[in-house]
Amino acid sequence: MNTNLGVVVIGAGAMGCFFAARLAETGHRVSVVDVDAARLAAIAGQGLALEDDGGARTVHVGAITAAQLSGPADLLIVFTKGMHTASAIAAASAAIGPDTAVVTLQNGLGNAEVIAHHALPRQIVFGVTDLPADFHTPNRVSSHGAGKIALWSMIDAATPAVERAHAALTLAGFAATIDPQTQARVWEKLAFNAALNPLAALLGVPVGGLNTPEARSLAARVVDEVCAVAAKLGIAPDRAQINARIDHALRTHTLHKPSMLQDVLARRATEVAFINGAVAERGEAHGVPTPLNRMLADLVRVREAVPEGLAVAG
Repeated sequence: MNTNLGVVVIGAGAMGCFFAARLAETGHRVSVVDVDAARLAAIAGQGLALEDDGGARTVHVGAITAAQLSGPADLLIVFTKGMHTASAIAAASAAIGPDTAVVTLQNGLGNAEVIAHHALPRQIVFGVTDLPADFHTPNRVSSHGAGKIALWSMIDAATPAVERAHAALTLAGFAATIDPQTQARVWEKLAFNAALNPLAALLGVPVGGLNTPEARSLAARVVDEVCAVAAKLGIAPDRAQINARIDHALRTHTLHKPSMLQDVLARRATEVAFINGAVAERGEAHGVPTPLNRMLADLVRVREAVPEGLAVAG
């Protein structure tokens, strides 16, 4: 097994840095790519301070801009938010050669299709993970607790790209599987995010603030729409798993602020177009009513557009 791959991680956020550090620990030549000069300088100068269930340590990785990429990588992993995928993958196209395995573990729908403008479908690996990761300073990331990764190919086959990604992630200690049902797993996570993230963002509350009969009812109806669209597309997400995950989050992740809420509070663009918006678009294209997902997507966009002087402090 080749333990000396050239790995490029696009996006130096919490997940990108967590994966970069773990992959670098196995001997791979890893670089994180970002547009945040201050973060890149901190990572380059001090390394990544990683804390997980294995303890605290410092891991050194490359930290560069896309313009500094010098040639094709063996493995490229995209961890930007969906609205940045197109610009990020275009800027990093120098790292994509004919044999590069390009992996997306991003939230929402449509990222693999965007990546396909710069890589062949046989090179593209899509997947989903429920691993947690939190960023604390420009170079310190933590992750605690168990999580899994499911991987599959854009051409619906166990390709060399899938096998390379699986081998690298498994060697780094991740619980990764090559799963032909990964598309269903993606839609399960999509349903979870569609149900909770926009409600938290619009109401300005952490997950625990949604543990009411009314919010649970809204979340269940959002999930109904997501599953109806998936069924129309021939995808069968496990509704029991979605319900269990939502219930677990409402009861135990009471103080967690979903990324969509964090983005609204920080006056950043959200990923709603790739979550509720993507569900609504696919529903409309296939004759499946998705009024709640459309409304939530529209309301989050309205909230994003509120001028700073008109926003009410939380």
